[in-house]
Amino acid sequence: MLRYIVRRVLFLIPVLLGVAFCVFTLLYLTPGDPARMVLGDLATEEAVQEFRNREGLNDPFLVQFGNYVWKAVTKGDIGRSYVTKRLVAQEVWSAFPATLKLSALAMVIAILVGLPCGILSAIKQYSLFDTVTMIFAMIGLSMPVFWLGLLLILLFSVHLRWLPSSGFGTFKAMILPAVSLSAQAISMVTRMTRSSMLEVIRADYIRTARSKGQKESVVIWVHALHNALIPVVTLCGLQFGHLLAGAILTESIFAIPGVGRLMVTSIMQRDYPMVQGGVLFIAIAFSIVNLLVDLVYAYIDPRIKAQYK
Repeated sequence: MLRYIVRRVLFLIPVLLGVAFCVFTLLYLTPGDPARMVLGDLATEEAVQEFRNREGLNDPFLVQFGNYVWKAVTKGDIGRSYVTKRLVAQEVWSAFPATLKLSALAMVIAILVGLPCGILSAIKQYSLFDTVTMIFAMIGLSMPVFWLGLLLILLFSVHLRWLPSSGFGTFKAMILPAVSLSAQAISMVTRMTRSSMLEVIRADYIRTARSKGQKESVVIWVHALHNALIPVVTLCGLQFGHLLAGAILTESIFAIPGVGRLMVTSIMQRDYPMVQGGVLFIAIAFSIVNLLVDLVYAYIDPRIKAQYK
């Protein structure tokens, strides 16, 4: 088991390097001069060149990337914001709790709603409940997050005046953004649970358990669900990572001071170190979540344990 954990941790190193390189390359190729964006159009050419020399923007691409990785690994320094002059790590770390809280709440909603709906749809295959559930799941997958967020604001904040349209300081303020962000995850969990349960309940050992006189509830919730959850756990981990990254639009719509909103503002201001730090932070969080999912996967699937004994 220790070999499995070490191997998964080592896999994170090339993943994070690849993410950092891709983001660095895209920002490097993006049109526009960050020095001009920060100093303004009225800045003199001498001031612009001084800024570029100080920030290392005149260095070749590979030199810039190498310096960035070296400082990040040796000093934990992923840059300083062009706009606020604060360390990027401090800015991102202060905004990350709001993003994490939003994504975690959306994931909890997705599991609490999607898992039971998927199980019941599999048990009652081709019934009215199954048909209605699959229709709503398809709608949830098809509807963009930002559009659903605007509809929820229009209904519950503007017309009914039940919930606030912005902020994230109270539980009432969390409901609309969490529901908006969780819609696609609910649909994915529902469909995956239904598909996995349908495959498992047709297996021979389920037929054997029924022939031994086991109660149907025991057959479904003990024998079938345990094996059906294996792909669902993997999906939940991937979805949580997508929620962390997908919170950008939700945070912008509901004015939540998270990493997503910070990145949108930084992109518009050409604050490259902040954008790089935000993406790298989300990639690290995504990788850690996937590592935890792999560990849970190894716990619930004995075949993984057997490979590393």
